[in-house]
Amino acid sequence: MSEASRKNVGLPPRRRMRHDRHYVDELVTPRSGDGFGVVVRVTQISSNRDQPRTNLGDLKDLVGSISRHGVLEPLLVRKRSDGGYELISGERRFHAAMMAGLDEVPCVELELDDQEALEIALIENLQRKDLTPFEEAEGFATLVNTYSYTHEEVSVAVGRSRVTVTETLKLLEIPPEVRDACRHADISAKSTLLEIARAPDLESMLSLVQQIVEDRLDRAELRRRRRNVSDDDSNTDGGEQRKPFIVRFRPSGDRPFGVSLSFRTESEPEPRDVLEALRSLIREIEAGLDGKPQSESG
Repeated sequence: MSEASRKNVGLPPRRRMRHDRHYVDELVTPRSGDGFGVVVRVTQISSNRDQPRTNLGDLKDLVGSISRHGVLEPLLVRKRSDGGYELISGERRFHAAMMAGLDEVPCVELELDDQEALEIALIENLQRKDLTPFEEAEGFATLVNTYSYTHEEVSVAVGRSRVTVTETLKLLEIPPEVRDACRHADISAKSTLLEIARAPDLESMLSLVQQIVEDRLDRAELRRRRRNVSDDDSNTDGGEQRKPFIVRFRPSGDRPFGVSLSFRTESEPEPRDVLEALRSLIREIEAGLDGKPQSESG
């Protein structure tokens, strides 16, 4: 094939269809086989109307890269009953390729049912770095609620820590009114949003958003004020005593034990607080008489 005829074909010259294993391969291989490479005309490919990504973002840089180098990572597609192809993942690359004037793009064809296609598309999108914290949280929630993933399984699938997954899901506790206020105030940092999410009620959340804007709070000051709000809330209703925060660990495998920590603190403990508590407990056990901790039955 001449260089002129290759120009509008997405795969660069001397480039193999797959240069390495795609990060969803481990998910799809047991169900659909390895998949095989095909070069498909862009007019034969349709977007998945249930595709999780709703905002493709700025494609200018991607269009420029594809114009110079071609599509370096093949799209994932499945065959339609009419002989065409439905896009599973690679929505941004697909649209950027069309904007770059490509007639054909490299694809990997997989045999998947509707649910598998949506699951893979969701995981592929969650691997990206350009999602907002709320988009990421919604994606994690879909894996948990629709596909019955545990937090640990979500962390493995998307390449995040389990603590990150759990914290991100907490953002969904922020009501729509507060999300709108955060968006208008240009508050998008996950650490800031988490402090807002830990406030006890809607009024407190909105108050913190206002203070962030008016007083230009850094994270340390925001945390201090949020804890003050939480503490004031716990002292209402005649000084009712706050229930302790319980953190439980269920080890994987067949280990015959579990760990439960009770925190009588003003606010929910941070992950580093839990780790420090565990280290402190280990030090006390090791310092016990003869190095043997006392045990209690029942």
